Amino acid sequence: MKTRELINLGVPKGAAIKAAQIAAGLASDAGLSTPEIRARLREVLAAPHGFVADSVFGPLARALVPGHGPHSTHTAEAGRFIPRETPAPWRQWGENLDAASIEQMVNACQLPVAVAGALMPDAHLGYGLPIGGVLAVDNAVIPYAVGVDIACRMKMTVLDLPVSALKGQIDRLIGAIETETRFGMGATFRQPNEHDVMDDPDWSCSPVTSQHQRKAWDQLGTSGSGNHFVEFGLLTLDRADVGLEPGRYVALLSHSGSRGVGAQVAAYYSRIAMDAHPELPKHLKHLAWLDLDSHAGQEYWQAMHLMGRYAAANHAVIHRRIAKHLGADVLLDVENHHNFAWEAERGGVRSEPSATREGVRGEPPATSSATSTVRGGFDPASCFDALCKVPDASNPLVAGGSPLSPSSASRRIIIHRKGATPAGRGVLGIIPGSMASPGYLVRGRGNAASLYSASHGAGRAMSRTAARNQCSWSEAKRLLRERDVHLISAGLDEAPFAYKDIDEVMASQSDLVDVIARFDPRIVKMAPDGERAED
Repeated sequence: MKTRELINLGVPKGAAIKAAQIAAGLASDAGLSTPEIRARLREVLAAPHGFVADSVFGPLARALVPGHGPHSTHTAEAGRFIPRETPAPWRQWGENLDAASIEQMVNACQLPVAVAGALMPDAHLGYGLPIGGVLAVDNAVIPYAVGVDIACRMKMTVLDLPVSALKGQIDRLIGAIETETRFGMGATFRQPNEHDVMDDPDWSCSPVTSQHQRKAWDQLGTSGSGNHFVEFGLLTLDRADVGLEPGRYVALLSHSGSRGVGAQVAAYYSRIAMDAHPELPKHLKHLAWLDLDSHAGQEYWQAMHLMGRYAAANHAVIHRRIAKHLGADVLLDVENHHNFAWEAERGGVRSEPSATREGVRGEPPATSSATSTVRGGFDPASCFDALCKVPDASNPLVAGGSPLSPSSASRRIIIHRKGATPAGRGVLGIIPGSMASPGYLVRGRGNAASLYSASHGAGRAMSRTAARNQCSWSEAKRLLRERDVHLISAGLDEAPFAYKDIDEVMASQSDLVDVIARFDPRIVKMAPDGERAED
C-alpha cells in the first residue's frame, strides 16, 4: 500500500508507515484482499495493544504503543544530542588516510554508546561509519555500522586441480563460473538451489525476513554486483600450514553477502533506529542505534545472524556447484564475514563466525614494524580489560566518560566491523587485493588495540565516479595482460587503479595478522559494466 493511503487511514509518519507497508504485504501473501487489509489496519490503529504479539501486524502495533517501540537506555535530554563527555579512544592503522574517513571515525566515537574504535589501513568513506571502521558500543547495535550488505564475506576453497589448469583449461574454468553462479542486482536461479538455511526457523523472526524469504531462496547461490566477484587463482604456500604442504594450488575465491534480503533488513532497521533517535544531528544520523534490550534491537540482532548464515550458505552453494561442475575435491575451505557485529568477550569475540580449520593454532604476536596512531587519550586495548567486568572509578573508561557503569557487569559490548576482517588470535581470514593484485590468507595475531580486527581488502583509492572518469579499459586490460589475468566481465569502476596498493596495506598491519599464503587472481568474474553497485 502507498504511503498516502496509509496516512489517510491514520497511520502516523515514520517507522509505523514502513511497518504498515510490510504488514500489508504479508497479509496479502496470506490471502487477504485489499479491503480486508484496510479493515485490519483500522483495527490495529484503534486498539494496537491487542496486536502487539501478532505475527503480521505486531511490528505496526508496537510502533504505535508507547514503551513497545524502539527505544534506547542512552537517551537525549529535551531532544538534544548529548555526546560522550570525552570521545571514546580509537587507534588508526596506516598513513595518509583520507580526512573524511578519519572525521567519520571521530564522529562515531562521540556517540554516547561508544566504547572504543579502530580504523584499518584500507579505510575509505562510508555511510555513518567509514569502510574499514571498527566500533565497540555498549548494549546496542548500529545497523549502518554493520553495513547495507549484512554479512558480506569471503570464502576460499582450495581444489585438487593441477596448477596447469589455470592456463591450459581456461575455457573449462570460465564455463564453471558462468554456469554455476549468477551476477547482477536482480540475479536469480530459475530452479532454486537447496540448502538447509532456507528451512531455518528464524526466517519468521522479522517481518522483513518473512516477506523476503522467497526472494532470498531465488537468489541463493548468486553473486550480486559492485565489488563482488568469483575468481580462480594461484595459491602459494612457502611452508606447511593449514593442513597443506608447501607448494602451489588452484583456489576458488568469492566475495559477496546477503543479497537483496540483507539490504532490505538493513534499510528497515536503519529507519527504525533513525526514528528512535531524532536528536542525532544530520552528520550522525547513519549512526543511529538500537538498544539490545528493545524489541527492535533484539529483532535486528536475530535477523542479522540469520543473514550471516544465509550469506555463508550463498558462498557454500557457489563453491559446491563449481567444485561439482569440475569434478574436483576440496582440500581446504576458509571463510570470514567482514560486515557484521559480534558480541565481545575478553581475548576476542563470542560466536566468531570466521572459519578456522580444526587443529590449527595461532602463534603469539611477535615484534612488528607496523605503526599505528592512538586517538582519544588512552589505548583502546585497555577497553577489553573492562568489557567483562565491572569497571571502577580508577578505570580510564569511566574517567573518560564511558557509558559503562557499575551496573554494566551483565551488559553486552558489541563490536561492529564494517569492512574489517576478524583477527582474533589464531583466526583465519582472507584479505583480497584487486582483480590484478594479490590477496592473502592470514591468521590473526589477537591485537586488542585493533579490537581484534584487520583490513578487509586493499580499500578504494578512488570513488566509483572518479574511477569511471579517470580510468580506461585500455590501461586496465594492459595491466591485466601483464599480470596474466583473464577478466570475464567487470565494471570500469572496479579497475585495478581504483584500489590502494595491497602490499602497502598489509605492511601497515603486520602487527594484526600473519600471512600464511598468497593468492594471485588468474580468472576473474564480476558483474558486467553498467550494473548498479550493491556492495
